[in-house]
Amino acid sequence: MAALTAGTKAPEFELKAMDGSRFVLREELARGPVVLAFFKVSCPVCQYAFPFLERLERTYGHKGVRIIGVSQNDPKKTAVFTKEFGVTFPVLLDNTETYPVSNAYGLTNVPTVVWIGQDGEIEVSSVGWMKADFEEINRKMAEAGKTAPAILFKPGEDVRDFRAG
Repeated sequence: MAALTAGTKAPEFELKAMDGSRFVLREELARGPVVLAFFKVSCPVCQYAFPFLERLERTYGHKGVRIIGVSQNDPKKTAVFTKEFGVTFPVLLDNTETYPVSNAYGLTNVPTVVWIGQDGEIEVSSVGWMKADFEEINRKMAEAGKTAPAILFKPGEDVRDFRAG
């Protein structure tokens, strides 16, 4: 299980988003913390995790923190995935031949979710599905938005503690 760990400086990058805009990490960090969610459309654990990321997006919106997906697939497959899983947050496209951003972040598995503080330091690095990490991201998003943490997992939902990516 690789990926850059908490306490590491996040590598700077620029990628094209699904809507054609350019995303530059340092520019986003000037506005607040960023949560990067790396994924592949065929990954069952990504399919499991993304509805919870979307729940965070819908709960907190852009109140101090941006959730940004980073797809390891082409635009067409990525568009099908975002529609199927109701993803409303921005999604970037890593180069599907060389994966420069995924490699810069040390990815070996997806999903990998990384919380980058406004100072550019990685504060949470989660590989696969880790319920505790999503709870921590929920708390941090609430804190950034100056609100009480939302109930992320609903009563009766089958939410596992861990699923390997």
